[in-house]
Amino acid sequence: MNGQTVSRTPHFALHRVALPSAVPVAVEPLNKPLFAVQDTWLGVIVPKRWAKRAVTRNTIKRQIYAVSTDAGCMLPVAAHVVRLRAGFDRTKFISATSDVLKTAVRAELRQLFAGAKP
Repeated sequence: MNGQTVSRTPHFALHRVALPSAVPVAVEPLNKPLFAVQDTWLGVIVPKRWAKRAVTRNTIKRQIYAVSTDAGCMLPVAAHVVRLRAGFDRTKFISATSDVLKTAVRAELRQLFAGAKP
């Protein structure tokens, strides 16, 4: 979370940290670099505070990973974190894994990744 916020939507935030250009060679196994390969890395934070049910958290995580693979070519080489920053209204999305919830999450994630500037 030390990186900058590159995109926001009402429910999600996308954070990015640039990877070091030269990865030092580790002599000891405990000093291995965190990102040994220069690639696009993605992490997900879906707190229980904003999605109470585990099935909802897992559904949101699956949607994030699915949309990110579609948008993978747009993200630059860096470490990214998608964070759920607000809950979805439980009166509007009654079922924890409804198609309506999945569609709303996917639409907002496409908007989030489209707003991420390289």
